[in-house]
Amino acid sequence: MTQAASARIEVALQRLVTAYVATGLLFLLLPGTFLGVWNLVSISGRHSLQTLPAAWMQAHGHAQIFGWIGTFILGIGYYSLSKMGGQTPHSAARGWVSFALWTAGAALRWTANVSLWQWRLLLPLSAALELAAFVLFFATVSRHKKSGAGPTSFEPWMKAVVASTSAFLLALLFNAAAAVWLAWTSAGPALPHSLDQRFLILAAWGFPVAAVWGFNARWLPVFAGLPAPRPALLLSALAAWFAALVLGLAGRVLPAALVLLAASLLAAAALRVFEPSARPPKILAVSPLFPHFARGAYAWLLLAAGLSVWAAAADTHGGLWGASRHALTVGFLATMVFAIGQRVLPAFCGMRVLYSPRLMTASLVLLNLGCALRVGAEIPAYEANVAVAWRILPVSAVTELIAVSLFALNLAVTLALPPPRPAVVR
Repeated sequence: MTQAASARIEVALQRLVTAYVATGLLFLLLPGTFLGVWNLVSISGRHSLQTLPAAWMQAHGHAQIFGWIGTFILGIGYYSLSKMGGQTPHSAARGWVSFALWTAGAALRWTANVSLWQWRLLLPLSAALELAAFVLFFATVSRHKKSGAGPTSFEPWMKAVVASTSAFLLALLFNAAAAVWLAWTSAGPALPHSLDQRFLILAAWGFPVAAVWGFNARWLPVFAGLPAPRPALLLSALAAWFAALVLGLAGRVLPAALVLLAASLLAAAALRVFEPSARPPKILAVSPLFPHFARGAYAWLLLAAGLSVWAAAADTHGGLWGASRHALTVGFLATMVFAIGQRVLPAFCGMRVLYSPRLMTASLVLLNLGCALRVGAEIPAYEANVAVAWRILPVSAVTELIAVSLFALNLAVTLALPPPRPAVVR
């Protein structure tokens, strides 16, 4: 392949990942966070979780996990794995087909759950579109050639990414089967609680968590200055994570929660996130606090796992489960995306530089503040009907909405501005 052809493919892949990132931000802001804020304000006003339609809550969750994080993962996967395997003109073309299928599927799922319009048709159609998009993605990136030979080809971070990809496929298959079952037998588009519990362990604790572990093993030693990961411990964490998914799918909620806690402890030890830095972090053009937030995300992960054990043993009104999932999805996943995403996504999208490190700092501070308020108030509000806790919940939602808006604004301006041109030596 000529240098000019390689450059054209690189530009095409950069445009592709930019489209995925921009679309993921839209899902994060509108059907994701905005609907979540609306849901929480409604719940707080009525002092009851039961007054809100389950379909709305599940629409919010699907937009956050699949519409936002799933879209980011697909875009990054098309860009990075295509580059690793040797770029071909087909990578970007197939990426655009996946993009159209995936975006339509995620949007139709949200529409079906919120509006109920033709949901018996839209629900299975949305699941089929998402599954088709992922199958095309998998068929494209799985052809990438191994770079080099020997142990480098089987680095632990790649095994975590492969595990995440497998869990992603399993979650989409579960989603498709559940969508067909709901359309055929149910009176509405919402999954019943027991089935939703099993789906959530795949959608929340499944592919996003393993993907973060894999990307962290690859990038945190480089960008945050952490010591090199411990491969054996990371593989042990993945083995425990897989066992927990199997237990969760079998309906063994408490054993699954206990094993997830063990997996989280193993992952934190494997990635050495609570150990002193081995070298100075690379914080040029990003928030100087980003390494601290990347480390702190693992405190949220451990809290989420601990709360899930408590919830499996003692939850009565949804407060413990809600706090656990929020600590996971916002405290761990969103904090990591806000920290690492603002560090690497501008480079993927045309070698850009983040527009504002101050906006990055503000978004991370507000996100963690909002999450702390939400997790701290949700348990006494839902489980004990404490009046002051109900008043804190809307404040937490608005705080997180501001954080998400700042994150989206920072990336949107970064993508809108032209990339810096290399200096010309005269």
